[in-house]
Amino acid sequence: MKLLSFQPCSLYQNGGCGRVLRRLYAGKEEDVFSISVNVAHNKVNTGKIKEEQLALFPQQQKWMRWKLRNINGYLQSKLMASLNRQHIRNIVQNYSCDVIHAVNHGAYSASLCTPGLIKGKQLWVSFHDHYSLCSSFSDCEMLWETAGRRLVISKELGEEYARLFSKKPFEIITDGIKRNEFSVPRNIEGNAITIYFGGLLHYHYLELFKLLAHTLNKLAVRTNIKLILRGTPPLDFLANADFEVEYRNNFVSDAQIKKELDDADILYLPIKFTSPEFYKYSLSTKMIGYLGTSGTILYHGPAEGAACKLLNRHNAAVCCTSLKEDDMLNAMKTIMHKGCQFSRNSKNLATKEFSMEKIQSRFWQT
Repeated sequence: MKLLSFQPCSLYQNGGCGRVLRRLYAGKEEDVFSISVNVAHNKVNTGKIKEEQLALFPQQQKWMRWKLRNINGYLQSKLMASLNRQHIRNIVQNYSCDVIHAVNHGAYSASLCTPGLIKGKQLWVSFHDHYSLCSSFSDCEMLWETAGRRLVISKELGEEYARLFSKKPFEIITDGIKRNEFSVPRNIEGNAITIYFGGLLHYHYLELFKLLAHTLNKLAVRTNIKLILRGTPPLDFLANADFEVEYRNNFVSDAQIKKELDDADILYLPIKFTSPEFYKYSLSTKMIGYLGTSGTILYHGPAEGAACKLLNRHNAAVCCTSLKEDDMLNAMKTIMHKGCQFSRNSKNLATKEFSMEKIQSRFWQT
């Protein structure tokens, strides 16, 4: 079976989308061809899967500042939208495949949803986020109604789309953990703690990070603390922190990411309070990767979040569900004294619901 993967970013960019797709396609790389939408003029890594990166018109340049980037983005997604969609379709029709797998993210995610392109093919669509955060109502509805398979990141998102659009069947296909990726749970030993966060920090998360930093400054009086930020640019409010801060922004392999995670005592999982459409329906791929590590997950976000409910049901993380300093301090102390039991529970959750072998088998229908 030949599969054409269509997504808004390269498979070899840092980020959850690329990571999930790389792992779903693992072992089948020769049967996959990737087409990514390249919004900006950026150098992108390559890998085992052949990939064509489509430049949108007009292409964003590195020298553009935010006002020009905003204008350029408007031109790409609005005024030049028809031209860009046709360009994408012209490229895609040159490739023969049995399945088109599209990710509903970005202004062009429904570009391939035309009778001419999908005739004689299966259309699988992955829904990673609520449409209001990444797409449009009309594009999402079109993909939901047209798809032969609907692959959602969480049960909550699938049920919401069935309510909004139509009661069509859906499957939960997300990231997972392989049998050989489970690490031995451990407690924090000695007087040193390493905290890890992986991801690009959006401004909605600044309030959460400032609370974390303030708490770490208090703990740093008696504890050696190191905060590692993978993929986040330097933050001004951490410049004079009483603990060590390390920024890592180079692209590294999944194996290296796994090692970094295992070296950490605490895996920080912030979920913004400002967007119910995000926290009610999304399951962070970071969370799934965190489940298999040696350390303990520190969830920081709304109690009504899909991730928080799941983690609490399985007692698989320590959860701080407010922006109060005392609550964060208590959460940190809980991890420091009995984090190992939460780490053990996270492995049970991962085995039950996030086996990569089972998820990949379902994806390929084997």
